[in-house]
Amino acid sequence: MSTPFPFTAVVGQDDLRLALLLNAVSPAVGGVLVRGEKGTAKSTAVRALSALLPPVDVVSGCRFSCDPDAPDPACPDGPHEPGAFETRPARMVELPVGASEDRLVGALDIERALAEGVKAFEPGLLADAHRGILYVDEVNLLHDHLVDLLLDAAAMGASYVEREGVSVRHAARFLLVGTMNPEEGELRPQLLDRFGLTVEVAASREPDQRVEVVRRRLAYDDDPAGFAARWADEESAVRQRIAAARALLAQVRLGDGALRQIAATCAAFEVDGMRADIVMARTATALAAWAGRTDVLAEDVRQAALLALPHRRRRNPFDAPGLDEDKLDETLEQFAGEDGNGDDEPDPGPDGPGGGGGQPMPDDGGPQGGDAAARPEAGEGGEPQPSGAGAGEQAPARASEPFRTKVLSVPGIGEGAAGRRSRARTEHGRTTGARRPRGTLTKLHLAATVQAAAPHQRARGRSGPGLVVRRDDLRQATREGREGNLVLFVVDASGSMAARQRMRAVKGAVLSLLLDAYQRRDKVGLVTFRGRDAEVALPPTSSVDAAAVRLGSLPTGGRTPLAAGLLRAHEVLRVERLRDPARRALVVVVTDGRATGGPEPVALAGRAARLFAADGVASVVVDCESGPVRLGLAGQLAGELGGTAATLDELRADSIAGLVRHAQGTSRRAA
Repeated sequence: MSTPFPFTAVVGQDDLRLALLLNAVSPAVGGVLVRGEKGTAKSTAVRALSALLPPVDVVSGCRFSCDPDAPDPACPDGPHEPGAFETRPARMVELPVGASEDRLVGALDIERALAEGVKAFEPGLLADAHRGILYVDEVNLLHDHLVDLLLDAAAMGASYVEREGVSVRHAARFLLVGTMNPEEGELRPQLLDRFGLTVEVAASREPDQRVEVVRRRLAYDDDPAGFAARWADEESAVRQRIAAARALLAQVRLGDGALRQIAATCAAFEVDGMRADIVMARTATALAAWAGRTDVLAEDVRQAALLALPHRRRRNPFDAPGLDEDKLDETLEQFAGEDGNGDDEPDPGPDGPGGGGGQPMPDDGGPQGGDAAARPEAGEGGEPQPSGAGAGEQAPARASEPFRTKVLSVPGIGEGAAGRRSRARTEHGRTTGARRPRGTLTKLHLAATVQAAAPHQRARGRSGPGLVVRRDDLRQATREGREGNLVLFVVDASGSMAARQRMRAVKGAVLSLLLDAYQRRDKVGLVTFRGRDAEVALPPTSSVDAAAVRLGSLPTGGRTPLAAGLLRAHEVLRVERLRDPARRALVVVVTDGRATGGPEPVALAGRAARLFAADGVASVVVDCESGPVRLGLAGQLAGELGGTAATLDELRADSIAGLVRHAQGTSRRAA
């Protein structure tokens, strides 16, 4: 077993270490979500935490880690006789992003079912993580079906398995810790709310601190055991402090004044539901215990708010996380001192790793890429001034308010990554039938396998209770679910789109489609064309936020090289098809259909469009033409693409002007 990097040797990252330690003191806080760029010690700190947790007593031989002082009466391994127990270290169980549903919740023990003819349950990772840590690296990339199972277990503190003739319920109370890089996509709001605390981490910009990070990492890589031994005293001190804080936790007093501050803070920041109030109360209590105090102070409530509220106050996926700290301080001051706790503060207790106050969180109005650029200054009723980037170019227009769009999907049945847009044959979903396995068997269809083997039992000399099964009898379950697609936006940013209100509406429509792509777990890309050429503003990525930022900073002006935009998009799809051949694409062309510049621009655009039709790429043309006189060029372009056209109004889910249910055309990989 490799020697983990010591928790106390992590340089900086005070908020991260504090959040993890508070959960070690009080698991009821509800876990931690760690957001940040790659290479910031997220996984290192989480894996190091398990070595600091106190050992746990478990019933001897129980696969579900029952507490000998209060065994689960419904434990599948029960009933348990009193007295027999063993002590083991607290577990940290890692849930791989690509894990199967059976691996997470457990399933029928196929080997025993076929060999012995008995129904036996094989526990999954939720059983292993009971009374320990369940760690999910890159949690934002976790498949939706696994997210649903995690939500159920986290809400009920138990896992229920009803499948393949097995009906099992077992306790599953664990500390949920997840790490993620926001550049790779955001987390579903339902799962986001299940994390008690969240912290934003970033690499230090201080040269001395960066030097110390490199020095410690090199020393650890050269001699892990020796490096850990040098930090053994610090690790032991933190371990003892966690044990002392746990013992003190029950004595901590959460007064009415602190409770009113917590309630007022949650109300002021308009968080949904009551979970935030409960998490803040538990966090403030854990902070007091960690500091060695028995009273919750205003500073505990403030720190609890900085850790528990930022991820809960986001109104949509493109809002920046964070709190307005001035507003927080005003709220706390307004409700301070109502029970005497705010004035005569006891000694704050000993300091320790992460014991200080929280780092400032990004302000609501902080830099978020394109948002500032999308709001140029202008005189009253006037137009923003040109940026000077090119003749006829206008500064970016701000997007109009997003709306809920109709469902656009790729026709046929694909086999791409799990998502929520188009029909697909997937490893997870509803079972639609069985077939002989092609290659490795990944999901056994038990009934079909038994049915295939049953007629041959006498010929195979069966004499006992077991079923004689040969490889030819095995059947693979075929399932149908939903896949995520590559939604490639091709946006006309030429002078014909430059009218301020028109471009606002166009950007609002694209932003709405981006929100839909976020919810359906798609990859997105952005190609823009104007002037003389087209450019890939954003290569295909899972970060829908990044696409929104690029859209916000998109300037307009110049000619309309429609053919160049289509050809650039076709090249993007060709390259992406080599990288991920199973992911089907949906091309969304946002234009009024006009084409200018060069010889025969309309004919050239038509030839470029027919490349998509020849490849069977599903497409939708969002017709941005406005005014009393309409040329219908966008509809002609849709015909060349082999797709369909929809106006901006027809994209709205509540529109009665038209209906856009499916992207027309055939997919090269459609069934």
